[in-house]
Amino acid sequence: MAGEPEQKADAVASSSPAVPLNDLKRGYEALAEELEAAATRVLRNGWYVHGPEHQAFEREFGEYLGGVECIGVGNGTDALEISLKSLLPSPGSVVVTAANAGMYSSTAIRRAGLIPRYADVDPETLLLTPESVEAVLGDDVSVVVVTHLYGRLADVAGIRAVARARGVAVLEDCAQAAGAGEPGRRAGGLGDVAAFSFYPTKNLGALGDGGAITTRRPDVAEQARRLRQYGWEAKYRVGQDGGRNSRLDELQAAFLRVRLPHLDDWNQRRREVIARYVEAADGVRVRVLPASGADHVGHLAVLVAQDRAAVRAALDAAGIQSDVHYPVPDHQQAPFVDHFASVSLPVTEEMAGRILTLPCFPELGKDEVDRVCTVLRDL
Repeated sequence: MAGEPEQKADAVASSSPAVPLNDLKRGYEALAEELEAAATRVLRNGWYVHGPEHQAFEREFGEYLGGVECIGVGNGTDALEISLKSLLPSPGSVVVTAANAGMYSSTAIRRAGLIPRYADVDPETLLLTPESVEAVLGDDVSVVVVTHLYGRLADVAGIRAVARARGVAVLEDCAQAAGAGEPGRRAGGLGDVAAFSFYPTKNLGALGDGGAITTRRPDVAEQARRLRQYGWEAKYRVGQDGGRNSRLDELQAAFLRVRLPHLDDWNQRRREVIARYVEAADGVRVRVLPASGADHVGHLAVLVAQDRAAVRAALDAAGIQSDVHYPVPDHQQAPFVDHFASVSLPVTEEMAGRILTLPCFPELGKDEVDRVCTVLRDL
């Protein structure tokens, strides 16, 4: 799932960086009273799984996305896997996806008994395009997974047109794009089905694991509801093979209900931070991927550099934490490298060695942003 990085994984900085890549504690402190009240409400209610908080969040999030059906699940990777299975693809069929989004879609594809096929990405946006998808489509393809990487909407309409011409479904990976788009046209309601992660670092993050599946197709929603709970069509009555236990618990649902009304403001703050970085990098030897407009929610602030090591060293010297999302393309990961030895993805492979993630979260202070900008201007 694009993507669920460990909170401290691979970050280059001192043990207490002056400017952290993220700071989840600040997010909690800003809403501490409401979050603690939500936890108390759940604990006192005594209903901890598939209760009123879960049901209310499904309804509220579905309405926020433009009237889609929402099915809460245990995490983002489960959301991807169950979404794939809900489309009823032919066993062993091929799923087209990108290789630059952290192995999340590839993991779900393999767990669903399907085969990944990789398309290259656009060098400016690092997203799949209708042209790159069409280049690898074949009669053996059942689904295309489109990742809204770093919070930017991919061209789902264009990709869906290409896919539909061959009878292929489109699954949106919205892990990094909660809130992207405009009312009535948001990520999560553009394809046949969509998967969300509520990992704590996401734009809409829980205080633990969580995920959701969204769709406008009643048949897909019915399959997903069965598959998230053992394949039950009624209690203890299995109507669908391949089910699992994947449920969004009441505590996480309650926390997400507190956080959802703030999502649009938080996304705007992320865009503002990235706009500062874009301005600071103008005319220097790095390029910060822009995040302007409603179609980008600034999940990650990513720059592209010819010499990433030098940029990272400069940031580290200033006490600024950084990371790489993601350093190894899926087709070059150890379990896959032999099988995909003949696959060539020039843009994906080049960018894996050039991208670098900068601090970007809603509570990031102006002085901290200034500090990052100073380093960028001096490159």
